[in-house]
Amino acid sequence: MNSRSLLPAYALVLLGVFVSSPVAVHAQHMNEKDSPCANVVVTSDSVSCLSKAKDTAEAKLDALSGRLRHKLEAQDATRLVETQKTWIKYRNQNCTAERELYGLGTAAGPAYLACLEAMARARTKELEITYAVVLKD
Repeated sequence: MNSRSLLPAYALVLLGVFVSSPVAVHAQHMNEKDSPCANVVVTSDSVSCLSKAKDTAEAKLDALSGRLRHKLEAQDATRLVETQKTWIKYRNQNCTAERELYGLGTAAGPAYLACLEAMARARTKELEITYAVVLKD
């Protein structure tokens, strides 16, 4: 066998090692100091952690939004609902844009989840500040 015939075999072995080895994922939102999954380095673990963190952040946001809707007068509650619809469209487009930065790479999924999680946390804080007067009651 000459060295040219071994090249495809070596390439397959290297590809297999690369695909099966732990890959550190460093999406933009995962680099934030308050990211709940910042210390996770294996892609599959990141996906699991970020999925749970996203669900938790979205549940907190939904609970706050519901609490606010019940406390607000009808017109203000309607305004909040419309604002949330607009924010959801923005969030989805923003996180899709971040995911697309990674193309078909293994960081695309975690980047998307990290973005959704970070934006839900930020929106919750935003609503807490905006509606602080209402929440005091």
